[in-house]
Amino acid sequence: MRYARRHRDVPLGILSGGHGISGRSLNDGGIVIAVDALNEITVLEGNRARLGPGARWGDVAAALAPHGLSLSAGDSGSVGVGGLATAGGIGWLVREHGLTIDHLRSVDVVTADGGLVHASADEHPDLFWAMRGAGANYGIAVSFEFDLDPIGPQVGFAMLVYTPDDIAAFLQAWGTMIENSHPTVTGTLILSPGGQGTSPAQALIVVDADDPDTVMERLQPFAALAPLANQSVQLMPYPALLSQPAEQHGRGEPHGHSGLARHLTPALAEGLAHLLASNSSFFLTVRSAGGAVADTPADATAYAWRKANFLIATLGGGSADFETRWTGLLAHFEGMYLSFETDTGPGVLARAFPPAHLTRLRTLKQAWDPSGLFRDNFFIDPATAAPTHQHNI
Repeated sequence: MRYARRHRDVPLGILSGGHGISGRSLNDGGIVIAVDALNEITVLEGNRARLGPGARWGDVAAALAPHGLSLSAGDSGSVGVGGLATAGGIGWLVREHGLTIDHLRSVDVVTADGGLVHASADEHPDLFWAMRGAGANYGIAVSFEFDLDPIGPQVGFAMLVYTPDDIAAFLQAWGTMIENSHPTVTGTLILSPGGQGTSPAQALIVVDADDPDTVMERLQPFAALAPLANQSVQLMPYPALLSQPAEQHGRGEPHGHSGLARHLTPALAEGLAHLLASNSSFFLTVRSAGGAVADTPADATAYAWRKANFLIATLGGGSADFETRWTGLLAHFEGMYLSFETDTGPGVLARAFPPAHLTRLRTLKQAWDPSGLFRDNFFIDPATAAPTHQHNI
């Protein structure tokens, strides 16, 4: 960090070691601090684990499973711990167990001045608050300690392919079904343009139960949402859900947008159907983001959107027509998820954090990184905050 401060005229990237959509961990002609060698996965007493930022979530799940434990964390095993654990963490167990950051009990952070700080609810609670949702702006996390949840030897996993006649009506019905489902049920829809917004919809649904009858009972209502072209239901170990190739997305994917919504309202569903009628090439995903997420107060962490039940994200697109249609959706969102967004600038921050959160984050930025060294990942400008005193380490 001290070296980076001496050369702050070039970009600075922090690479955990896994893949990321934004590509902001890397750069051309600048400095990249890679923490992939900090890949510790240690199960501690009291159903806790110490994880390094360079560990990958697939390896974490595999290491915890023999202990009958799990940590809600994303839906891809090739993602590094550091990036996800400082942004939020929306995965296959989110409706039952909340966000990854909701299980964080402490984090060791190398700050902009090169100091090593232990942040928790009792030590540097302001930094601990910021690291849970906006961590990329405040330091490099080098070690995390998490509370863990019990999990059975297997979970239910369903892949359903729907062929809805009316995509907007189907999206509304899907939203209502997910919101009213048992907390152990989490689902993701994957859609792509197919002409007039009538493309097939693939659903991936996880039920955290190892009894076949329970799994089928909780899945059965989904079969009636629309005609099914294909279906598959099986029991598998939770780590198998995160089993992914070890590919790296280097500079990131070409384009990505995200939005968080409380409900799939008729207006939002119509807007998504309109987006799918675009002639652009992209994927649209509708992920579960609710349930136990709302058990944590909105002001308890930098991540604020606790009442959102859905994370809507796109990968690809980028044409003028696509952007116009996406912009038309923004009024239906109440926030966005940084990990799935490639746009930058003040407008993005205004969507990522409510005004009170952003004001507090700017004040903390001035305290912990007044020179703006961490500026290459959704930069929160300390110059916009009221003057405060820098922390001495």
